[in-house]
Amino acid sequence: MQRFRIYPPQETESVMILYPNCKINLGLRVIRKRKDGYHDLETIFVPVYGLHDELEVKPLALPEHSTADTGSYTFQQEGIAVDCKAEDNLIIQCYLLFARKYPQVGPVSIRFKKVIPFGAGLGGGSSDAAHMAIALNELFALGLSKKELAQEVSVLGADCPFFIYNTPCYAEGIGDRLAPVDLDLKGTRIVLIKPEEGVSTKEAYSGIRLHPEDAQGIKNAIAQNGKSLLSFGLRLSTIFCNDFEETVFPKHPVIADIKKRLQDAGAYFASMSGSGSTVFGLFENDAEGRTDAHLAALKEEFASMVLLDDTFGEWKS
Repeated sequence: MQRFRIYPPQETESVMILYPNCKINLGLRVIRKRKDGYHDLETIFVPVYGLHDELEVKPLALPEHSTADTGSYTFQQEGIAVDCKAEDNLIIQCYLLFARKYPQVGPVSIRFKKVIPFGAGLGGGSSDAAHMAIALNELFALGLSKKELAQEVSVLGADCPFFIYNTPCYAEGIGDRLAPVDLDLKGTRIVLIKPEEGVSTKEAYSGIRLHPEDAQGIKNAIAQNGKSLLSFGLRLSTIFCNDFEETVFPKHPVIADIKKRLQDAGAYFASMSGSGSTVFGLFENDAEGRTDAHLAALKEEFASMVLLDDTFGEWKS
């Protein structure tokens, strides 16, 4: 299944509309601090297709006998206001990166609707950049493979390469060393709640404890237990813990409370995603509707709550 639509060319123009989706982290272990100042991590990236931005890219036709300046674009943004200048947006940075490297890439018109909250641990900005790369590769016939696209966008953010593949991946290093993982979440309902308060990456790392003894613990657990999370039983929350919760929850008790309330609502697994502040819960189908009553109460309190029934757990190619 494609994650974008291409409208047929009309004279010299094509329009491509993409839907950059967010992700969650299943487990997030901070293993060690590197000499370059970054940290080695271990996690599983899981795409959430149902919560997405919207990105429209259209090549701009040039007047006859004219040449394009490298990196000519127009940019229109809608939706959630992004707290940066247009030229600092990862979408524009991706475009300029490709325009400078590949002569085929000409001027473009970009329309962007922001839906995924930023500073939420959902990877929205990285997804936007990766999908921009996908659009440029398609519209200007660059012929780059997924591996090559992933290498190109890696300079824009550690988790940008994941969104090129956009299926569950085991991640090591700073999140840039990826391997596909067979994960069965069909029939799972996911709830995401983003409180008003955010968590900066610097704050999340402040006081973080390192766990070198747990290197590849998630990878080994999956190899031993199979692809269904339910097969982990009571060990699920221990194996797939998020180390950032230890530093974030004491400073932001509302985030800790959301996790507890999702568990009380019947989630078989709940966790903060990334460095926060979004918390997600995974639910089995509830034929008797008891979960729905709990979630309805949460929805009244947290307008940002997103419940996805049908689009989670069906991985796209």
